[in-house]
Amino acid sequence: MVHAQAPDAHAHNEWLTAAKFGAVGCVGFLTDITVLRIGLVCGLSPLIARMISLTCAMQVTFLINGLLVFRCLHRRTALRQWLSYMSSNGLGNLCNYLIFAGLVVSRWPIVSRHGTALVIGSLTAYTINYAGCRLLVFGKPHARGRAPGAVCEPVVASDAALEV
Repeated sequence: MVHAQAPDAHAHNEWLTAAKFGAVGCVGFLTDITVLRIGLVCGLSPLIARMISLTCAMQVTFLINGLLVFRCLHRRTALRQWLSYMSSNGLGNLCNYLIFAGLVVSRWPIVSRHGTALVIGSLTAYTINYAGCRLLVFGKPHARGRAPGAVCEPVVASDAALEV
């Protein structure tokens, strides 16, 4: 059974979902910059270190978004969900990486610094990745009585348990 929502309630839920997605993005960002710094300290080039750090961050955000934000990570469909998530976020993260690489190799003051380039690339990726997750991977919100593996609905503040 699908429950109709008032336009204001739907907009509120969408903002909550976007905010939660953004919070997860912060965790991903911290993972990204931590692994990047470790790679740089270990002597990797910034571009190789960033490829590794971005890959690690994508795994972390997939798990948190699937379990906590959209609450729809199921054992039976985990591989399909992972492939879909990686594909939909691939474009955003490719843009993220290309912006980072372009700024680093530009040697322009301030923006060529690793941290600054990371922030600029990450903000661009957030926009692209949220749209991909919301519109392609997890779909539109619908009734809570969905079948396992069905298109998922985002979590709202009053929802409680995780589905695994």
